[in-house]
Amino acid sequence: MSKRIDVKDLDIYYGDFHAVKGVSMTIEPRSVTAFIGPSGCGKSTFLRTLNRMHEVIPGARVEGEVLIDGQNLYGKGVDPVDVRRQVGMVFQRPNPFPTMSIKENVLAGVRLNARRISSSAADELTERALRGANLWNEVKDRLDKPGSGLSGGQQQRLCIARAIAIQPEVILMDEPCSALDPISTLAIEDLINDLKSDYTVVIVTHNMQQAARVSDKTGFFNLKATGQPGQLVEFDTTQTIFNNPSQKATEDYISGRFG
Repeated sequence: MSKRIDVKDLDIYYGDFHAVKGVSMTIEPRSVTAFIGPSGCGKSTFLRTLNRMHEVIPGARVEGEVLIDGQNLYGKGVDPVDVRRQVGMVFQRPNPFPTMSIKENVLAGVRLNARRISSSAADELTERALRGANLWNEVKDRLDKPGSGLSGGQQQRLCIARAIAIQPEVILMDEPCSALDPISTLAIEDLINDLKSDYTVVIVTHNMQQAARVSDKTGFFNLKATGQPGQLVEFDTTQTIFNNPSQKATEDYISGRFG
């Protein structure tokens, strides 16, 4: 069951620094939403507030609401660990655990959540997650070999399998292809397209062609000047953002005039 996310008047702070200001948007279930914008405009920071990952930085706090199917992630008594179980995350650089086998990498999040799992259930879950990440056929004969022995593109799909294995409803991806070659990038883009039939997918990308290819909706973030908070300038269907944006700043960024 993928989930709808409603963000209302979200402000993000690191200590006294106001990083992102006044973001409101609705992210539809079973869709891909992309965030684009120049470096330092707050898009990755905003992405991390959707599963409370930004809180690992001391002094981080938010004002406003992030609702997943009506439940406020920042409500009283909400456990961030539960939030991260519901909202999986894939990072910019593939980060499989180097000493763990491919199979143990897939199961790492499940074991971390202290779920006891029988060996037959573990086998089944491993296969399901690797199939979901479109990696099963490439690795099924070497599940006990280290995950670090895979190519960069395979490692990133292994990290996606790890995210899928905890059975989240939302998958966040922070520039998932920036460290990959074009062929691996294409494999991840195909996979993102497949994942949206089961999950709500949100990606940050510096690659505008990628946003245009994979997403249903696009948010353009920008900042007025260095040191100013990032803001959501425009959020619309990807087709509208790329073909007929309502803001001049969006058009300038997409046509390469700045950024």
